[in-house]
Amino acid sequence: MLLTMAYKRIMLKLSGETFSKEGKGQGLNQSRLHAIAEKVKRIADTGVQVVIVSGGGNFWRYRDQKESGIERSASDYMGMLATILNGVALQAALEGLGADTRVLSAIQIPQVAEPFIRRRAMRHLEKGRIVICAGGTGNPFFTTDSAAALRAAELNCDVLIKATNVDGIYDKDPNEHNDATLLTNLTYQEALEQHLNIMDQAAFSLCQDQKLPIRVVNVDGDDAIVRAVQGKDVGTLVHE
Repeated sequence: MLLTMAYKRIMLKLSGETFSKEGKGQGLNQSRLHAIAEKVKRIADTGVQVVIVSGGGNFWRYRDQKESGIERSASDYMGMLATILNGVALQAALEGLGADTRVLSAIQIPQVAEPFIRRRAMRHLEKGRIVICAGGTGNPFFTTDSAAALRAAELNCDVLIKATNVDGIYDKDPNEHNDATLLTNLTYQEALEQHLNIMDQAAFSLCQDQKLPIRVVNVDGDDAIVRAVQGKDVGTLVHE
């Protein structure tokens, strides 16, 4: 059955944890990796142009490694390298399904990825290739949320879909509060007033400034990513 999609070009932000081994939060879970690749392939096969930014928290995250003694800049570069590991792994999974994919990195690593150049990325998208943007922004002190917002703005994406391990945005932490309520529809202003940590402030401000809608969904949800691209009411939508 042919799927009808609501967007021409999407940014899919995947947290590093979405690739990790269940219950451990580290390493790569092959079954989850391939499940994500299958969903992305289904979307790309409809003609939707797909850009992906992955986190690297399943390998390295500064806030979890503060006791290591590694200073912040070096730690952030390690995190950026971790996103390249995830990007190359996702590329392999997608190409195993027959998808045409390119990894573009903000950090020069020509043996495994092309350098991120906006015009090159646009050309790949126009040719129907899935573009995976790795290496964060290429600068320390910026999260992969910021990288996703930046690349989405640069590449004129219609929506930023943030796939996480929860069903959307709640009024309080659902892991700590049984009475947490899922918020399905928010304006940028409402999200700010309620101090909902959807993404870091720099990323959120860029989305708000560019009027880029944010859809937060569960990566393991019942085809939640595909339904989000269809424009269905799934997870939480944050918009103007």
